[in-house]
Amino acid sequence: MGYSIDPISSNCYPGTTVLVNKFDIRDEEKLNEVESVLASVRYAEWLNAPKVDSFDFEHYKAIHHFLFYDLYDWAGQVRTVGISKKGTKFTPAENIEEQATLIFKRLKSCNYFKELKHNEFVDEIVDFYCVTNSLHPFREGNGRTQRVFLTQLIRNAGYDINFADIDTELLMIATIKSAQGVTDMLKQMFLESIK
Repeated sequence: MGYSIDPISSNCYPGTTVLVNKFDIRDEEKLNEVESVLASVRYAEWLNAPKVDSFDFEHYKAIHHFLFYDLYDWAGQVRTVGISKKGTKFTPAENIEEQATLIFKRLKSCNYFKELKHNEFVDEIVDFYCVTNSLHPFREGNGRTQRVFLTQLIRNAGYDINFADIDTELLMIATIKSAQGVTDMLKQMFLESIK
């Protein structure tokens, strides 16, 4: 997981950083394993038969709910605590809804990036990736939600991507760099991965 949070208000088991979960798993490594398996199955299910195609914030939250409802009561709900990861601070909890409104309003006004040439399309996807990463609306599972949403959005615009073919370590490095305003590596990865 790896998020820095306030343990007093964080829905964790007392004295731990383990999120309260429906299986009452109190070991972080075990929880990560179970979460990975459950979310991977749901990830594939959603991409094979998307449940929503509105491409708004409700759609984004619906993906998170679908991926994690087996494990967390708060699946699909916007976080209420501040979080950071690997030196990156994400949107303060009280600003998430307002920021999401702006992000998804712009996406709609750009016609979901349809009918753009490849380079222009990749530029828009990089920008959308960066702003949704900064938003980080959920306590856990932001990256997986983002990848499902982006895959569906990219396919909706007539392109394709398979995040399983992308080196996850390199993507993490590119994501951290993009959070610091350097998007070259992320753009190169998307140029090569979006067909």
